[in-house]
Amino acid sequence: MEKQLHLNLLPSRPPMAGGFQSGGSKMKMGPGRKRDFSPLLWSQYFETVEDVEVENENGKDIFRLYCSGANGPVLFLLHGGGHSALSWAVFTAVICSRIHCRVVAMDLRAHGDTKVKNPDDLSADTMAKDIGKVVEVLYGENPPPIMVIGHSMGGAVAVHTAAANHIPSLLGLCVIDVVEGTAMDALNSMQNFLRSRPKTFKSLENAIEWSVKSGQIRNVESARVSMGGQVKKCEESSSSPGVSNSIEGVIEEEEDEEVEEESNKKRMKEDDQEIKKESIFTWRVDLSKTEKYWDGWFRGLSVLFLSCPVPKLLLLAGVDRLDKDLTIGQMQGKFQMQVLPQCGHAVHEDAPEKVADALAAFMVRHKFTEFKEGYLC
Repeated sequence: MEKQLHLNLLPSRPPMAGGFQSGGSKMKMGPGRKRDFSPLLWSQYFETVEDVEVENENGKDIFRLYCSGANGPVLFLLHGGGHSALSWAVFTAVICSRIHCRVVAMDLRAHGDTKVKNPDDLSADTMAKDIGKVVEVLYGENPPPIMVIGHSMGGAVAVHTAAANHIPSLLGLCVIDVVEGTAMDALNSMQNFLRSRPKTFKSLENAIEWSVKSGQIRNVESARVSMGGQVKKCEESSSSPGVSNSIEGVIEEEEDEEVEEESNKKRMKEDDQEIKKESIFTWRVDLSKTEKYWDGWFRGLSVLFLSCPVPKLLLLAGVDRLDKDLTIGQMQGKFQMQVLPQCGHAVHEDAPEKVADALAAFMVRHKFTEFKEGYLC
């Protein structure tokens, strides 16, 4: 079986029969019932949103952060390639109900709503330095205890951040479904996968539907809140050529140009949500242009992970993902590992409750925090 790419990009394993079974999804569909693919707001999962300015040589970079919680250690969340902080939305709501903690989910450079002067520089070193700078702006010289948690590309950035000691108050490190060996093996098929994806979507709803039906995200609820961070409205009008209609039942055919123009004029008087439904959407990040950084994200990652002098947790979608260095390290007890079956690569989206349970137990075991009163673990 071809190994999956740890960039949060290659297709996940086919969804299990019977719909989307993940713990975070509330979409239990009966025969004949239509799934709801309408977008959900970030504010249903996070308490606040904040844009943090970071000084650099070329001016100011502005990083988008989504936050929750008022006390306890900080969980600093880093998303996968092409995704955004919104991929952590459902997980955030769950983990904040389990333990005393604060959550800071960050849009990495060139992703989501973060705006940087040099969006083409996606090297692991640059992104790791970004984390350190944001932490310094947020907390000054006395940052609170921080646990860095990263998925896929974000997991690689988390390891580089920890290894370079960019966070002096680092408590622990959690990496989700990224292993050097399988990631390096899968890079060869990366461009083919990117070419196979639709280039545009007729609406945000269509993008959400594609993400679920293609198996990229198996949790409908998470897809409804997170896909808005992956795609953006095109500058062209909805009647532009090239709208994807290659996925049967997902992407609608283009409407007649005149009808579309008339429809858009009427929609201008309606709310923003209705306007978005008639707009063409495309990917926020052109991942094919980041190829020169892929090797640097993952090469040497296992040894770097094992060298980090803090408690470490590795969450995987399948035990087949372990490479030689991690297998030896796991046998030597250098980190804790947990396999969460029946998940795709986007583990924290597919099964946010299972990931939250594993992380909560890990943090309480190491006395980083305590369970909330009334929570039965």
